[in-house]
Amino acid sequence: MTTSVLPAPRRAERATADVSATAWALAARGGDLDATEHFVRALHADVLRYVAFLSGDPQGADDLAQDTFVRALGSLPRFEGRSSARTWLMSIARRAVADSLRRAAVRPRSADTDDWQSAMERAQPRGLPGFDDGVALLDLLERLPDERREAFMLTQVVGLPYDEAAGLIGCPVGTVRSRVARARATLDRLLLEAEAQAAEAA
Repeated sequence: MTTSVLPAPRRAERATADVSATAWALAARGGDLDATEHFVRALHADVLRYVAFLSGDPQGADDLAQDTFVRALGSLPRFEGRSSARTWLMSIARRAVADSLRRAAVRPRSADTDDWQSAMERAQPRGLPGFDDGVALLDLLERLPDERREAFMLTQVVGLPYDEAAGLIGCPVGTVRSRVARARATLDRLLLEAEAQAAEAA
């Protein structure tokens, strides 16, 4: 029996979390340090996942997430809560990644080992609960076209409502829905193919 690795929707929980995060952002805007801490904790994991996906660099995701929050906290006095704090923060994360990619494009890269890719693969953690499933999902996501992958990540992993994801991406809501549906169908097909290949090998 096939078990999908795709995340199940948790719309009600996410909506409640968004209301709380937005309230904390508005309170933090006025200098409430506890609210600032709650705001960062509530959205840190989502920002981390999103910047790792956008940058294609899980190793640099912590730095990008930190840059996102530094920018966000500096901009909090201008946050008015017209959109959810999550959507506002993801737009800042997107700019932080774009700036990072622009900076990386103009500076040379160096590595202190001949086979840096093998060294990085050896350094990855193993044996953690869910690690292999997470790697499998990331591998499958990499095979999606960019626009479908971004729509899927924003709505199914980060948990943005479709209309907010559409605003962030800059396309109609129907387009986001279509991209997510196609991404799900492709991911399910790829998962079935991978399981069939594993069964044949066994």
